[in-house]
Amino acid sequence: MFGLVVRFNLLPGAAGRFDRLVAETLPLIVSSEPGTLVYATHVVEGEPDARIFYEVYQDRAAFDEHERQEHVRRFLSAREEFLAGPPRVEFLTGVGGKGLPDGTQ
Repeated sequence: MFGLVVRFNLLPGAAGRFDRLVAETLPLIVSSEPGTLVYATHVVEGEPDARIFYEVYQDRAAFDEHERQEHVRRFLSAREEFLAGPPRVEFLTGVGGKGLPDGTQ
């Protein structure tokens, strides 16, 4: 298993447009990326201009394949106009928990 958490701090007033970009991209991730096991997006409570993505992939190769997808490259490029600064990315290695892929439960 390979995962990451990404925090996006958005420019004031950009949340709606960022969320629309996510809404356009997410169905393509769901339908065409079998190695993407979890791709969850969240609004941060009390911070309307912040978003958190939690992503779990079968392995690092599945993440690399995700990054090569045209819909992901489009998202990565288009998101820049909505960001107040660079996203904070934390890579994760699962060690246990409920609902994680085999080998980490």
